[in-house]
Amino acid sequence: MLGSTKSNVTVGIAVLGGIAGLSYALAAAAAPPGGTAAAVEFTPDGKLKRPVGYRKWVYVGEVVTPNDMNDGEASFPEFHSVYMDPESFAEYEKTGKYRDGTVLVKELSGVGSKKAPSGNGYFQGEFTGLEATIKDSKRFKDEPGNWAYFSFGHKYPLKAEVSKNSVAACNQCHQDHAQKDDWVFSRYYPVLRAAAPRSK
Repeated sequence: MLGSTKSNVTVGIAVLGGIAGLSYALAAAAAPPGGTAAAVEFTPDGKLKRPVGYRKWVYVGEVVTPNDMNDGEASFPEFHSVYMDPESFAEYEKTGKYRDGTVLVKELSGVGSKKAPSGNGYFQGEFTGLEATIKDSKRFKDEPGNWAYFSFGHKYPLKAEVSKNSVAACNQCHQDHAQKDDWVFSRYYPVLRAAAPRSK
């Protein structure tokens, strides 16, 4: 009887292991080259679904250009918290380049209080919007640098899925003013500056 129980347990473990292995194999087979699918999802007609789980990615940094430092008319008056998918960040550490499949998510929040026990400053208020940038040479082969830009809105509730922005809306500015040849404003993020191989 005891031998039969051990045998049943062994068979059960083997079956569970086989199921886990099959699930992993199917997931790997479903993910296209470039790694984009691991971080974000697209609808069948090419719209980007609102990313989830990005706050657990690599936190690249934060910038803010408040209205009261820009004559009351800042183009982007919010805080911009930027996250990069972990696989792309690991590749950036090795090469200093943004791999095919890189996803950057920019979460926006308004300026809240300007005073704190630590002193005067700009402190984050409520979340106000969400944007994403994706490099994919297959999906966005006609976009400059193969980067596409998406906005889920600058007020809540956010859109569930969106089409890419026009080149004139975002891509042109990045091409003209961002880090040479990579379309990302890397110089404003010390995490990226420190991670690049040339800085070590």
